[in-house]
Amino acid sequence: MIKREDIVKIGRFNKPHGIKGEISFGFTNDSFEDSDNPFLICELDGILVPFRLEEYRFTSDSAALVKLKNMDSNKKARLLANKDVYFDKKQCRDKARLAPTDTTTWDYFIGFTLMDEKLGEIGLISAVDDSTLNTLFIIEQNNTVKARHALPLLIPAADEMITHIDEEQKKIYVELPEGLLTL
Repeated sequence: MIKREDIVKIGRFNKPHGIKGEISFGFTNDSFEDSDNPFLICELDGILVPFRLEEYRFTSDSAALVKLKNMDSNKKARLLANKDVYFDKKQCRDKARLAPTDTTTWDYFIGFTLMDEKLGEIGLISAVDDSTLNTLFIIEQNNTVKARHALPLLIPAADEMITHIDEEQKKIYVELPEGLLTL
């Protein structure tokens, strides 16, 4: 039996891909790649269920398309859509890479202030949209950024743009691509 204290959240299954049972997997910890353990774990109806990982291919630094054993149709893969994915802590070769369970998703940063290295304060992260492969921070704009309309800003939650995180001050510092805020 799998115990909750023996697992760590490493991401989330998104939507099925194709008709052969592949599913997109957004991960915040790629420890599954460095392990001999071929199982990813999901909670279904309150029970932690292991799924044998048959194959995967990365689509970005934080996403992959995953094929699980006995998941051979789009219909079956849909059962896992939008489910959190866990990994057995004991099977991870590099224990230092396992982040604390309360900081393993982008949702952890709701309430942080987004700061651009050049422009300064952008606004408060009010929500995270992880319904697609590209996770987005939803930003409530402050007065220092001239908003073109009243809608919130959508900023990609991408590791490559984050320069550092100040957890004590609840600030994320980024280098946004030029022109992103004027789209």
